[in-house]
Amino acid sequence: MQKKIPQRQCMGCRERKAKKEMIRVVRTTEGTVCLDFSGKLNGRGAYVCPNMECLKKAQKSRSLERCLEIEIPQEVYDRLTREMEVGGCG
Repeated sequence: MQKKIPQRQCMGCRERKAKKEMIRVVRTTEGTVCLDFSGKLNGRGAYVCPNMECLKKAQKSRSLERCLEIEIPQEVYDRLTREMEVGGCG
């Protein structure tokens, strides 16, 4: 029997994709926002495709902020942009 692959919804394009293909942005229990490439950090998570268009849509619509219920610092968006440009996601 084939193992079920966890699916998550992108906050940019709103498509459901495999969890491993996406980048997790997490609000930790201390209230900080960071990127979680392991997918194991404690806290509330939101996902975005490793795609600049999805990131732009998520930033413009503020969907990550609504999902995480916190203001997201510009440094987090900058780091996401850098990770996508160098392909260092995952």
